[in-house]
Amino acid sequence: MRRDVFQAIADPIRRDIIELLSKEPLTVNEVAEEFAISRPAISKHLKILNECDIIAIDKKGRERYCKIQPQQLVPAFLWMEQYKVLWENKLDSFERYLMELKSKTENNE
Repeated sequence: MRRDVFQAIADPIRRDIIELLSKEPLTVNEVAEEFAISRPAISKHLKILNECDIIAIDKKGRERYCKIQPQQLVPAFLWMEQYKVLWENKLDSFERYLMELKSKTENNE
């Protein structure tokens, strides 16, 4: 199965793993300790992140270290960025509408 960055970030556990690894490289066991799901489930999430090139897994002795590859997140960032202005405009419009309603309610009281 072909995997891409959007599949990697589609799952909330994988997004949490990405956030965790953005702070520092961790062993597979250290990653697993941060979650209340099974070690095999974490391994599956790490495998998907690795297949999407979001993380690299380096073996050092008996340990496997997971390290984020943030440059691989750029396509998702660029895709989301194009909608930023659209959503900001919609939220600004909604805020103006709420302020107008509030003002009308206050004037009627």
